[in-house]
Amino acid sequence: MAQLSDDCFAFNGPLLPIGDAERLIAERVVPVSGCEMAPLREAAGRVLAEDIVAPLDLPPFDNSAVDGYAVRAEDVSAEGESRLKVVDRATAGHVARQSLRPGEAVRIFTGAVMPTGADTVFMQEDCRVEAAMVVVPAGLKAGANTRLAGEDVRAGAVAIPAGRRLAPSHVALAAALGLSAVKVSRRVRVALFSTGDEIVEPGANLPRAALYDANRYLLAGLIERLGAEVTDLGILRDDREILSRAIAAAAIDHDLVLTSGGVSTGEADHVRAALDSIGRIVFWRLAIKPGRPVAMGVIRGSNRGEGAAFVGLPGNPVAAFVTFVRVVRPLLLRLSGALPESLIALPARAAFSYRKRKGRREYVRVKLSVTADGAIDAVKYAQDGAGVLTSLTETDGLAELDEDVTRVEPGSMVGFLPYACLIG
Repeated sequence: MAQLSDDCFAFNGPLLPIGDAERLIAERVVPVSGCEMAPLREAAGRVLAEDIVAPLDLPPFDNSAVDGYAVRAEDVSAEGESRLKVVDRATAGHVARQSLRPGEAVRIFTGAVMPTGADTVFMQEDCRVEAAMVVVPAGLKAGANTRLAGEDVRAGAVAIPAGRRLAPSHVALAAALGLSAVKVSRRVRVALFSTGDEIVEPGANLPRAALYDANRYLLAGLIERLGAEVTDLGILRDDREILSRAIAAAAIDHDLVLTSGGVSTGEADHVRAALDSIGRIVFWRLAIKPGRPVAMGVIRGSNRGEGAAFVGLPGNPVAAFVTFVRVVRPLLLRLSGALPESLIALPARAAFSYRKRKGRREYVRVKLSVTADGAIDAVKYAQDGAGVLTSLTETDGLAELDEDVTRVEPGSMVGFLPYACLIG
């Protein structure tokens, strides 16, 4: 279990800027302990626990990048065509039988080892074969169409650093280096609840005043995409004692307890009060829209006042999504020991008008459209309520409006965060 001090997120202000929340997480949260060996086929999405140092050059030998003819550059005329004798044939997986001598060439195929003495390859479509001779054109630079040993990775170099969250391309690199398994950090364990008397499990009968629970399914999918383990603990009623007992029990063998709903200031919002009795809330309001009521804290453990992390997200699904990607995502990455993954907003042209309050970060759901002049327009979704799930399914990402922005007009440039980056 993660062991966090009860002041690790300490913040004394009433409304925390999102940038400050991310800095607190980066500076004060300690990654979970423990690691294991993961076979390559199970390594994608895991966090590398130690540097992968290349045991060999990649590629391990000089080879041809094309099908063609391997030659000695010094045998090729800079003024006109050159005629060379074809003395051998080299295919991938086989080595040419003899070294090149002056005036000779070897028929070679992509990936084949470069013959001793050869340093340049002519593409076959640029050559002309006449009996046992090949005619090559002038002007090809020495070393053309070859791949040199170690040009990708040198033996002894760090090929993949510790902390990298492994994408399929990283797994491919490890395989190319001959590894069959890699050392990874253990998965972060997350306990997940929904809260609210009005929430019903999908598939059950739906009373008139009830809603089916969408948040747990949304959040579980997001957590799993980040490589963590989810324990789905269902729906908790709006009762302080029930919430306190359930959260405390979940903290015993999980690194993070994540809830949605019940963190506002209403009379039936009991999550904050429940956590006060079993741990410490260190902030519960963010300068962000949608999603201002976010509770973050630490649940007391048995060792030196340390315990599991707690995050309570808003109950509206869009607000839960936005606060997850801006708060829980960096927290999970930090707990897993992953290197920071910055979210870089891409420039897009606003095709909407918008007013906002200075001092808070706002996120507008938008769909991209390519205009006749080749520009990329960000088109605001017609309904922007925090409970409108189609505003997530029918758009491409979020327009991020910084704290200093108060007005957006059509033609203004805004930062665009694609969902693929936010949930990957």
